[in-house]
Amino acid sequence: MSPWWMRLIQRFARPRTSEALPILLDRRRVYVLPTRFGLFYLLLVVTMFVGALNYNNNPALLLSLLLAGAGLASLLAAHLQLSGLRAELIAAEPVSAGRPMPLKISFSSRDERARPGLQLRIGTQRVTFSVAAHQGGIAAIELPTEKRGWMDISRIEVFTTRPLGLARAWAWLQPDEGLLVYPALESDGPPLPLSAENGQLRRPHFAGDELHLLRNYQPGDALHSIAWKASARRDQLMSRTWEAAHGDDLELDWHALGLPHEARIRRLAHWVDLAEREGRHWVLKLPRQTLGPDGGSAHCHACLRALALLPEYGDV
Repeated sequence: MSPWWMRLIQRFARPRTSEALPILLDRRRVYVLPTRFGLFYLLLVVTMFVGALNYNNNPALLLSLLLAGAGLASLLAAHLQLSGLRAELIAAEPVSAGRPMPLKISFSSRDERARPGLQLRIGTQRVTFSVAAHQGGIAAIELPTEKRGWMDISRIEVFTTRPLGLARAWAWLQPDEGLLVYPALESDGPPLPLSAENGQLRRPHFAGDELHLLRNYQPGDALHSIAWKASARRDQLMSRTWEAAHGDDLELDWHALGLPHEARIRRLAHWVDLAEREGRHWVLKLPRQTLGPDGGSAHCHACLRALALLPEYGDV
């Protein structure tokens, strides 16, 4: 169908607004139309039927009626491929802008009909998946990303041309799930800024709340610091060392960078990613909030999320 017809059908088709998961595709949401091959098949059957009537040929008449019945059964079978299908969950890991976002949509079916050869389309991206009887199936697709922030996906189309390719059955999903895109990291960005105090470079402290490393037991180590499982595996006593969260904190300050708005966001995103990969602790100071000091993957995601949701233009 042409884009004009598709836009016209989408205007009046269900759903008209976004909806919460899970989403059930009932019979009122599934639409069926013949494919180009189906239209040719219909023309062929009609021609055979008219010829059989004209020449009073009973075998040809019977064959045309059987072919017509097979075509009608194909329409019904294509509808049943989607009817009763349920979209259970949408999962996507945030990625930096410019990288493809892996998106997984989980489907389930509670009847005894297997549903092979289903297809899912979002924009120009398309993927094929199947749903087994009494089981689920996962459609994995990659979406292109262009800019940071919430990404609004268009309607999700689920369709099939099974079993004979004579008809195309489709339904639309419009979940209210949001997909977050992190800022693009600055390419070839500078290293992390030094964290200094009174003109001296801070050194990490190995007494705190976060596990840093294991080392051989030394006389005077506290008993609660002994790693008994690791000691049993190595046949020698091992002690845990702990790193304080404030010992080597980096300060990533929005106001300390003399860069344009988006370049400043990319620089901070690069530093946050670098600090997390190096196992550092840092504090991120933004115009209206301060995150940290902290470290680890959760703190990294919180900082990147805050950077992704900053306003696009003007003072923030």
